[in-house]
Amino acid sequence: MTEVLFNNCHLFTGNSEKLLDQAWFLVNQEDGKIMDLGTGQQPAAEQTVNLAGKYVMPGMINAHTHMMMNALTNKLYYLSETEVTLQALANLKESLKAGITYVRDCGCAFNVDIKLTKLHQSHPFVGSRIMPSGQPMCMTGGHADFTEGEHGEAIWGRLVDSPDQMRHAVRENFKEGAKNIKVMATGGVMSATDQIDDTELSVEEMKMAVEEAHAKHMTVAAHAEGSKGIHNALLAGVDSIEHGHYLSHDDVELMKEHGTYLVPTLVSGIVIPKYGQGKLPQYMLDKEDQILDDFIANVGYAMRHSVKIAMGTDAGTPFNQFKEAPVELELMAKHGLTNFQSLQAAGIGTASLMGIEKDYGTLEIGKIADFLVLDDNPLVNIKAVQQTDKQVYLGGQKQF
Repeated sequence: MTEVLFNNCHLFTGNSEKLLDQAWFLVNQEDGKIMDLGTGQQPAAEQTVNLAGKYVMPGMINAHTHMMMNALTNKLYYLSETEVTLQALANLKESLKAGITYVRDCGCAFNVDIKLTKLHQSHPFVGSRIMPSGQPMCMTGGHADFTEGEHGEAIWGRLVDSPDQMRHAVRENFKEGAKNIKVMATGGVMSATDQIDDTELSVEEMKMAVEEAHAKHMTVAAHAEGSKGIHNALLAGVDSIEHGHYLSHDDVELMKEHGTYLVPTLVSGIVIPKYGQGKLPQYMLDKEDQILDDFIANVGYAMRHSVKIAMGTDAGTPFNQFKEAPVELELMAKHGLTNFQSLQAAGIGTASLMGIEKDYGTLEIGKIADFLVLDDNPLVNIKAVQQTDKQVYLGGQKQF
């Protein structure tokens, strides 16, 4: 067993606003777990890494990504499985370099996210850890009914138009290896055939998804932008509302009562009007222009009123590159959370939503040593997490 002592750092464990100064932590390189940590007297170790007085924090977790998408070309249709796979590998590497040590993918054509998760055990690649969802669940003609495959032989999502079809589709994704189920409760900005406030999957269909997923230790994330669709998803018992553009004050209270998480994806709404003029279809620009102010106001209200928050960016959507994920913390801090709350949202908050908090989300004895090394204190300056040359470790092994 190789023990590595990391010392001479300011340690943000993720549990407290108080930093541990002159801190050290000991990592078992065989299983990647933290064996001990503290300040003052240090244990002996086979190797020592002097962190030169820098700031250490838990690796960030992104609960909403689309690894299949290229945020700059914005090609959404007729993607081949080879294209999806190559793009996913590039995005996962970019994500890790940005300090995102774990992602939850929220809908991937051909179940490439599932396949890469399995292959990583025997064919390791440089990239963020993955919680896969596989193909998302959508109604015929709804958000995710996109034609894929070089010859149009595939669809991005699984088309479900009844509770029975939903049961079968969730079981199929479970069989393939999904750990989360993505359901489309409403229309969306990126789909040409629907509007933001269109309700799509029914309460009964989403209830079936929740029943089947929860029986198999999976979570359910609902794409939900319009008010009625958000309410339907909450009635169905989903674990998280993704986006939440028209989240009502009453449903904020319902989320608090049920312990439902909000994944705001603020950065996704900011970049479309900023970079998309003349480059994106007009329907996307029109939709985003219509909803952006309401989106920020409603999500901000939820964050200020103690809804559980997990960090997600919708990375891969137009002009929303994986490397820009750390900007989401700045936006959360700007519109409702403190710096500490934003950091927790990107750590233990997202880990708890995903059910991986036993091993990830904070730096504690017995947990996996996924961590970042920064020049500045992110509790004081939340933009510190945007440092482009930060050091990134997975399981105590330096990746960047």
